[in-house]
Amino acid sequence: MQKTFMANAGLLESGEIERKWLLVDAEDQIVGRLASDIAVILMGKHRPTYTPHCDTGDFVVVVNAEKIKFTGNKWDQKKYTWYTGYTRQRSITAGDRLDRKPEMILTEAVRRMLPKNKLASKMLAKLKVYAGPDHPHQAQAPEKVVLGGKGASRCGKSDS
Repeated sequence: MQKTFMANAGLLESGEIERKWLLVDAEDQIVGRLASDIAVILMGKHRPTYTPHCDTGDFVVVVNAEKIKFTGNKWDQKKYTWYTGYTRQRSITAGDRLDRKPEMILTEAVRRMLPKNKLASKMLAKLKVYAGPDHPHQAQAPEKVVLGGKGASRCGKSDS
């Protein structure tokens, strides 16, 4: 009789479930498609060892976040709002956010696609987003993957 695999904290700490480091180039990628693929990898749903109550996902390093794209007129129409502590909300358009903090566009998109529980902050901590082409994670030797495309090339298939 086969049993269903369930990861637990002991397996994660002992290193039986190995976490990879993946490098994603966000240049000319559409925000929503890229964010959904990154969320799947952070949750660990791309692995056969996926367990909903454990964080079994991989680390993702995203470069060139300043060259990301939206479809349609979202640069002018999409608004990001937040509560300031005073009696109003602040808002900013996606185009203005790209000028000020381009990393936040992708980080917010991925955050909203993760589960709404205590594991979400741990999953989001494994996402490293950088505006330019350089990143400080060369020591981890991240593996290049192509995400955000259409069809069979989605979710971690190599470009080679």
